[in-house]
Amino acid sequence: MMKLPDLSSLFKRKSAAERLADKQTAKAEPAQPKAPLIDFQRLAMDFKTLDPKDPGLWPLAPRIVILLSLFLALIAAAWGFGAIGWSVQLEELAAKQNQEAKHKEDWLSKKRQAVNLDEYRRQLSEIDRSFGALLKQLPNKAEMGDMLVDINKAAQARGLSVELFKPGGEAPREFYAEVPITLNLIGSYHDIGAFTGDLAKLPRIVTLNDINLSANPNSTLVLRTTAKTFRYLDEGELASQKKAQQTAKGAKK
Repeated sequence: MMKLPDLSSLFKRKSAAERLADKQTAKAEPAQPKAPLIDFQRLAMDFKTLDPKDPGLWPLAPRIVILLSLFLALIAAAWGFGAIGWSVQLEELAAKQNQEAKHKEDWLSKKRQAVNLDEYRRQLSEIDRSFGALLKQLPNKAEMGDMLVDINKAAQARGLSVELFKPGGEAPREFYAEVPITLNLIGSYHDIGAFTGDLAKLPRIVTLNDINLSANPNSTLVLRTTAKTFRYLDEGELASQKKAQQTAKGAKK
């Protein structure tokens, strides 16, 4: 029996002309535009149609966007509150560091004082001795009369003419009192100079203030000055002075 040829393969195969025609048709058709990754129009429409009373029916995209927004808002709020707390803690830390540095400086200062304590005591003893020696140069209240007499005698011993010798009122200070003496003396230049040298040699402290020299027609000089001497206050005067100062402070309050 004679077999017939398989004609199905003939129908399946296309001729070269048909394949060329298919390619030309495919090129002639415009390419479809690629769909965007995010459809903003659809997303906006989904947000417009959200039902706030039933979040369970919201589309997936709005739920993801809202959850991300809430998450970012929580992170920002936590960062803001944390920054405020950190700033306060940083200020406290800086204050404590400054306080620590101050305490360290105080400790070092006290340590140096403790190391040099013997030297400080020696210096204090010397100061006390020096102060006592200076204090001995100040007359007491009973000796002030003799001091005034010594100044007057020093002027007369140099041949000076004493026109005015006027002690003034005492001016109390912390532990002593100033006694001003107004002097008008007439004499030669050398006699006045010798008189000032004699005052410097007195065992008590005497200073000359507001010195004014003027010449007379007879070639003599007139010395106008205020001599100041000092005396120390006794315990009763110091107590009275301290009491007066406390009373004055109480009156101001």
